[in-house]
Amino acid sequence: MKTFTTHSAEETTELGRKLAAELKPGSIVLLRGDLGAGKTTLIKGIAEAFHAAEAEAVTSPTFTLIHEYRGPEVTLFHIDLYRIDTQRELDTLALDDLMEPNTILLIEWGEKFERFQTERDVEIAIEHLGGDDRRLKIKGSSR
Repeated sequence: MKTFTTHSAEETTELGRKLAAELKPGSIVLLRGDLGAGKTTLIKGIAEAFHAAEAEAVTSPTFTLIHEYRGPEVTLFHIDLYRIDTQRELDTLALDDLMEPNTILLIEWGEKFERFQTERDVEIAIEHLGGDDRRLKIKGSSR
């Protein structure tokens, strides 16, 4: 497990850029953390590193559930399962259809479903320490 501490949104985004080098297409990445912990901020950097989106274009999919960011080599699917409570609701999202050799699933609140806990390649837990400080713990590696 790797642990990092960031002290601003910019540092969290930059850490996302660096972590992108650890991710390979075909991966499932779980992002854990309370509301406002910084999950989407981290994904901004990941999306930039894959040339899939500019940081300011990356927003939380809380209500739309899935955002797609297409890069030249990798497509990122940013998925938010906060409002999904049952297996039946999850099945309607057809997430299996998104898994391709050139995609990465970045799933917020995926720990709510046993399947993602066992299938995940990487898990990133973000803890809000107060102010702009965050502690990020990363388990697994997809490279």
